[in-house]
Amino acid sequence: MKVMKFKNIFLLLVLAASKPLFSANPADKVNPLMGTESTYAFSYGNTYPAIALPWGMNFWSPQTGANRDGWMYSYAQKTICGFRQTHQPSPWINDYGTFSIMPEVDALVYADKKRGAAYTHANETAKPYYYSVKFDNGITTEIAPTERAASLRVSFPDNEAQYIVIDAYNGGGSLTIDPSGRKITGFVKNNSGGVPSNFANYIVIEFDQPIADYGLYYGEKQYSKAQSASDDHLYAYLKFDTKGKALTIRTASSFISNAQAQLNLQREIGTTSFDGVKNQAQQTWNTLLNKLEISGATTEQESTFYSCLYRTLLFPRKFYELDAQGKTVHYSPYDGKIHDGYMYTDNGFWDTFRAVHPLFTLVYPHISAEITSALINAYREGGWLPEWASPGHRECMVGNNSVSLLTDAWMKGIRSFDPKEALQAMTHTANNQGPISTVGRNGFKEYNELGYVPYPEYHEASARTLEYAYDDWCIYQLAKATGDKPTADIYAKRALNYRNVFDKEAGFMNGRNARGEWRRPFDATEWGGPFTEGSAWHYNWSAMHDPEGLSQLMGGHEKMAFLLDSMFQAPNTFKVGTYGFVIHEMAEMAALNMGQYGHGNEPIHHAVYLFDYLNKPWRAQYHLRNVMDKLYNSGSKGYCGDEDNGQMSAWYVFSALGFYPVCPGTNEYALGSPLFKKATITLENGKRFVIDASNNSQENVYIQNATLNGKNFTKNYLTFDQIRDGGTFKLQMSDTPNTKRGTLESDIPSSLTKHQK
Repeated sequence: MKVMKFKNIFLLLVLAASKPLFSANPADKVNPLMGTESTYAFSYGNTYPAIALPWGMNFWSPQTGANRDGWMYSYAQKTICGFRQTHQPSPWINDYGTFSIMPEVDALVYADKKRGAAYTHANETAKPYYYSVKFDNGITTEIAPTERAASLRVSFPDNEAQYIVIDAYNGGGSLTIDPSGRKITGFVKNNSGGVPSNFANYIVIEFDQPIADYGLYYGEKQYSKAQSASDDHLYAYLKFDTKGKALTIRTASSFISNAQAQLNLQREIGTTSFDGVKNQAQQTWNTLLNKLEISGATTEQESTFYSCLYRTLLFPRKFYELDAQGKTVHYSPYDGKIHDGYMYTDNGFWDTFRAVHPLFTLVYPHISAEITSALINAYREGGWLPEWASPGHRECMVGNNSVSLLTDAWMKGIRSFDPKEALQAMTHTANNQGPISTVGRNGFKEYNELGYVPYPEYHEASARTLEYAYDDWCIYQLAKATGDKPTADIYAKRALNYRNVFDKEAGFMNGRNARGEWRRPFDATEWGGPFTEGSAWHYNWSAMHDPEGLSQLMGGHEKMAFLLDSMFQAPNTFKVGTYGFVIHEMAEMAALNMGQYGHGNEPIHHAVYLFDYLNKPWRAQYHLRNVMDKLYNSGSKGYCGDEDNGQMSAWYVFSALGFYPVCPGTNEYALGSPLFKKATITLENGKRFVIDASNNSQENVYIQNATLNGKNFTKNYLTFDQIRDGGTFKLQMSDTPNTKRGTLESDIPSSLTKHQK
């Protein structure tokens, strides 16, 4: 316990970074309901209100959908059927280890589809650290989170019968009611894949008032007053007589054991009151959100910015716990054993390597240190680096983008892992096929022999090629930085393989078979086939590590810039291609009315910033402000596609600050157009970097001139060192583009085919 107390004090000191701990209250500017008005057919974010601490092991959410419905909370629904401990990173990946708590009055109802209680949003309050709803039946339920536990407070009306129903979900589990101890213990095994056979989430639920009656059910079958039962889908009910007092429920869980769950509850809540838990959670959020302070924003812009930052800080989740001695331990979703050290999960790196993790390496490097250590632990325990983990390997997306996290962390000075072991893990992943197609490299033999993954021999082959080429560049970067020249030489060559799927006749990335023949007929608006959730328009820009080489393929800077602009001017039509039907990403792109620009999916997120590499930074400034102004808001329809573990949000956070990590693994950030008059980044080293954009407004989107710490600044990028060392980046904004600034070769960010600065 002494170790843990010291650790917490140290962390608070680091996060405070020599400034007042809570200079503002940004947590109250967050709307956790942003993006929740989504459906299977059309996504405005596909989010749910996660009531949680940053990177917490458990989240809590009101549940409006049926059990196992990936859309657990929909803003349009009018009833709530439970308050759910959730680990769901995406509706497409679904949940695991979940259970729910539902208060009821009068009639006792078990089934999730029948027990819903009506409510209105006028009687709902959602904050990152607190959720409250008053049902039409008079019950008020409140939730306040910790990392592995939560406190709930239920205020019943003076009805005849007051119940709490525990739903352990189908998938196997066990519950034990201890009436005299006022608690329930047990475990749930429900999951959506990616778990060993011994997986379980162990739970403890304690009540601060006497239990008047209780029971266990399996479906409609009651276990005749049994206090303990095991079955596929258990429900428990507890009856109370609160006599007008609020019922406080304290609950925690563990992926290790019931004893560890009890320890988590004692350590994180103990005897702390509901309001005490709530206040501590609020302070935690304010500390982390205050690392980025903005001024000169509208109320709506503030809410959108901090709501996006909140989303960015949710995933990946901590899958580790602290034992009785305060030592970090975890249950491994890869080998089913208990190990020392960190573990993180619930992340698709195809999405989040682009901006989420680069935001961590810049602003929250202590988290990047834990995440990268956890990646190496995953390799040790399962033999592979994860790509989409929830909690273990899942069959989803393409690429080996875990290597990006390791390389970017190393280049930013994070030393939480052995680079030799990391390179061993990287090269093993790059030259082998794992147990499922998304682990290791699907098509690695052909990729190494031909220089590309052939299509139609392999599904989504050109998307794989483009991802692999960037990933090979990451391996090259780490090998070069750590003195492994033989490895660096191999992967520097492979990093150029993106060129092998550029069809010069078509002028776009395309698919080609093992004989070298291009896919014909070619249509740049056709989705699927050699691409993943997109078309050639979206994958044309995927050589983020070599924009200069890409421009040479396209005929030079002018032609590539023309094609980038054309993407916004082309008709917003599409062909469903090999999907055979309209997937939600297609519908969302068409709805944006921005031509073929599909911001609702990740491969295109860096594309606008490529104007910085083409001596035309003012074109990036114009398009970026358009995207920020038109495609984001803080409401229930706040996103223009899947939010995807913080990536859609992190793009906005970076872009609103005025720069973006086009190529994670470099130390450069391409410049955009800052949204606010002033933004301050407080770094963990105690220094501050200020972006001061005078004369900024909705019309004044163009940078006229810039200085860094008082010196004239013409480059189209900032470096990590410039930001880390602190200072002031002063911009003069205007409604007229400055077509002479940022046009020299020395102003352009680095590319693989140019000398690395």
